[in-house]
Amino acid sequence: MFVFYKIPETFRKQKENKVANHKSSEKRILVSAKKNAINTARRSAVKTATKKALVAVESGDKAAAVTAARNAESKIMKSAGKIMPKKRAARKISRLAKKVSKMA
Repeated sequence: MFVFYKIPETFRKQKENKVANHKSSEKRILVSAKKNAINTARRSAVKTATKKALVAVESGDKAAAVTAARNAESKIMKSAGKIMPKKRAARKISRLAKKVSKMA
């Protein structure tokens, strides 16, 4: 699935003002801006999914907590190795699964 991320306007202005001296450095400015936008969106999605799972656990609804935790686990694993280290991702998933399994 391809998602188009909008490059921030500041980077476009840098290109117009010719901050970079070479064609390759102009490209690097745009590529790094795109990567920055992608990583920011991924990080935000992980935080949102984790918060939704924790809210579902606090509410006491087991079915909602399981589905929210499954969604959060998916987002965390997709971001593992990209925006966070793999071991941190595993730790987040483990702690979330422990909270869900403790529900009565």
